[in-house]
Amino acid sequence: MSGHPTPETGQSHGGRHLGELKKGERARVTGVDERGVVTTLPEGELERRMIEMGLVEGSHVEVLHEAFPGRDPIAIRVNEHTLALRRAEARAVLVAPAA
Repeated sequence: MSGHPTPETGQSHGGRHLGELKKGERARVTGVDERGVVTTLPEGELERRMIEMGLVEGSHVEVLHEAFPGRDPIAIRVNEHTLALRRAEARAVLVAPAA
C-alpha cells in the first residue's frame, strides 16, 4: 500500500500526512509511503510496522495528544485503539479528511 498511482484509480495521494495533523483533527488513512521519511530502519520496515499497528487504508485516525514541548510524539486513536508515534514516522502515513 502506498501513495503511488494505483491501477484501479490512476490517481496518487494528494492529501496530507498523519504527522501534519494537530490535536483533535480526524482523518482517514489513504495509504502508507515511507519514501522521504528519514529512518534508520531497513527499506520497507517502517511501512510494515505501520500496517501492523492498524494504519491501513480506510482506518479512521484522530490525534488525541501532543507532547510538550515540541508536539512530539503524538498519541493517536486508530479505529478502537490508541498508540504513540513520532511525528517523523507518522509522516509515512497518508491521510484525507474524515468523511
